[in-house]
Amino acid sequence: MKLCTHDIGLGLRPFLIAGPCVIESEALCLAVAERLRALADRYSILVLFKSSFDKANRTSGTAFRGLGLVEGLRVLETVRRETGLPVLTDVHTVDQCRPVAEVVDMLQTPAFLARQTDLIEAAAGSGKPVNFKKAQFMAPGDMAPLVAKARGAALHAGFDEDRFTVCERGTSFGYNNLVVDMRSLVQMRDTGCPVVFDATHSVQLPGGMGDKSGGQREFVPCLAQAAAAVGVAGFFMECHPEPEKALSDGPNMLRMEQVEPLLAKLLAISKCA
Repeated sequence: MKLCTHDIGLGLRPFLIAGPCVIESEALCLAVAERLRALADRYSILVLFKSSFDKANRTSGTAFRGLGLVEGLRVLETVRRETGLPVLTDVHTVDQCRPVAEVVDMLQTPAFLARQTDLIEAAAGSGKPVNFKKAQFMAPGDMAPLVAKARGAALHAGFDEDRFTVCERGTSFGYNNLVVDMRSLVQMRDTGCPVVFDATHSVQLPGGMGDKSGGQREFVPCLAQAAAAVGVAGFFMECHPEPEKALSDGPNMLRMEQVEPLLAKLLAISKCA
């Protein structure tokens, strides 16, 4: 599959999706994106900058959700123009898909909305590549019908059906906990789509802090390295200069200085997978 002019897939050099969970400010996004641009150049890999203009699934109704569609897209467009990095963001509703597709290089559907047929079809029919996240309550094999919906919608809209990736981000294990079954990274290949491993959301503790989610970022490296050993097409890792002060998902995001050493290990392991 081609993504932003790069060939991606099992056995090829992995790509990276990274950035702060939510768009807090233009300054933050540009600062993070500039460091990611340097990594893309240093390691000769595709890096997509990711940040959300709206976090529609926050635990608390008073939690920070983002800057909104209009301002958020302006920031993403600025990041793209100033750094040259392709950009990715989430869509939560059908009516967001078209305006978002006019700005970003890749759309993403949130895990909680993986069963929303209208959203899946609207994202797939936008003409842009889409990263489909597997829901925390879905089995790996459940992604096959999702991809079939997406391919049907893409063909109906007159677009190539080979534009989708599928993403593992952990499975519910009791209350407020997720586990990663590494077999899913192999099983999801049956969709015919490149598989992405979301290393940071996989260590999230959903609702684990009462009015917000917790996380265990200390386990990001071991899970990511295990995924690299299994073999995946790409990695998703949210990052922030000061995760403790982040306005969303701080407990499971990597510090910026952790990204490069981990990325170097993942690329080395992937050569042997």
